[in-house]
Amino acid sequence: KKDTDSVYSGYYDYSEPAAKMAGHRILAVDRGEREGFLKVSVTVDAARAVRLLTERTVKNDSPSAEQVRAAAEDAYVRLIHPSLEREVRAGLTERACEGAISVFSKNLRQLLLQPPIKGKVALGLDPGYRMGCKTAVVDATGKVLDTAVIYPIPEFKRVEEAKRTLKALIKKHGVEIIAIGNGTAGKETEIFAANVIAELDLPVSYMVVSEAGASVYSASKLAAEEFPEYDVNLRSAVSIARRLQDPLAELVKIDPKAVGVGQYQHDMPPAQLSAALDGVVESCVNTVGVDLNTASAPLLARVAGVTAATAKNIVKYREDAGAFKTRRELLKVPKLGPKAFEQCAGFLRVPGAKNPLDATAVHPESYGAAEKLLAACGYTQTDVETGGLEELKTRAEAIGLDRLAEICGAGAPTLADIIRELMKPGRDPRDELPAPILRTDVMELKDLKPGMELQGTVRNVIDFGVFVDIGVHQDGLVHISRLPRRVKHPSELLAVGDVVTVWVVDVEEKRGRIGLTMCRP
Repeated sequence: KKDTDSVYSGYYDYSEPAAKMAGHRILAVDRGEREGFLKVSVTVDAARAVRLLTERTVKNDSPSAEQVRAAAEDAYVRLIHPSLEREVRAGLTERACEGAISVFSKNLRQLLLQPPIKGKVALGLDPGYRMGCKTAVVDATGKVLDTAVIYPIPEFKRVEEAKRTLKALIKKHGVEIIAIGNGTAGKETEIFAANVIAELDLPVSYMVVSEAGASVYSASKLAAEEFPEYDVNLRSAVSIARRLQDPLAELVKIDPKAVGVGQYQHDMPPAQLSAALDGVVESCVNTVGVDLNTASAPLLARVAGVTAATAKNIVKYREDAGAFKTRRELLKVPKLGPKAFEQCAGFLRVPGAKNPLDATAVHPESYGAAEKLLAACGYTQTDVETGGLEELKTRAEAIGLDRLAEICGAGAPTLADIIRELMKPGRDPRDELPAPILRTDVMELKDLKPGMELQGTVRNVIDFGVFVDIGVHQDGLVHISRLPRRVKHPSELLAVGDVVTVWVVDVEEKRGRIGLTMCRP
């Protein structure tokens, strides 16, 4: 449709050797064809193809040779070329889908392992026009303290009222951080929040949070069970606030396909995509570990060996019998047998347990080895609780891992894992990542000028570049050609959540596009 402007206009007069075609271009062409904007074909040297066929089938100049030659040409045009074209297209699409699923999986892992903002009271703002801006305050553990609906958009002439409400909530509950959804009216809400912060003489900052999947969660059966007293819109505000406090615990409640860090994810084979993403979610949950006494059923269900039904039973047992005091208590949970316990115990933590090893990633079957290791190195379990094991590795190496393995009755690799865990008991691997950028002021698209240096957060990594949040409503694109060095794929250099320095190249206000570079001008 050459007379129609569309996102596919770059492909209206486009050709490229099939073997060199990048995955994102294959998927774009496929979608453009499905939507009726493009007509796609595979072209080859037809004369050479026919010559190859006739060389194999016409062996002499007999009277029938011309008929055989004509049959070969007809077979190529009518049957062979269309068949090969379908085969080539299917092969290209399969390759592109595998690549896209791999990129999506990598981005999802990085998103789920974003550093949590711990120990802060958060206020979530779910922006909106007609229905107002939904507001929810949650304490440091994610418990809902208060909710409200405000109208911060000037056209409703209720801005001052909205300011009074927001200031009252911040002061009443000691809010330290505001999470703002990036959906409809997000920019106006961000400007409003920045103005409120400027008027308050309090240490409050804000961060724009991706809303992707929030509406899916808030309308789900799970959200209705979790917050039966709140309507759909207020649940979304709670989810946005909690995403800032602990991205992993909140995002596991949402279908991974809805979290917005892929490319053409809706075009992927559903079963293949779901299997890959579910595997990533479970891996992340198991890497971080789960607090047995605070985790929700959806989070527990992602732990190896725990089913959705067992997760609900764990929560029910906790509500009826009180907080878990030991890992072994899990065996009292209905339908959680010894085999499931063996699988899940190492990923579940019991902070404050009588046995300090219950709060670490050391598996119960290795407790004996851990205790012998501590004794051999001159430590006790009390040292695990107080965190006084800085010299454990040095002392173990002085004795020798092989000798310790004999004393403890465990393999050297297992002992190395135990030592690493005991030196930082119950450590959260996310704490070692760069903290997210928190803001107190706001910029608009018109404030951006070519050459301007900014700090931003990588939001999505795709085949042709990375999208960076620089504090305006739209994310800017750093094309792969503008990365600091030449790479085959941007993921070789950058990951979702990375904090980077970028420079503005160009701004298209009408189309809401921002071109960025990571190469100093």
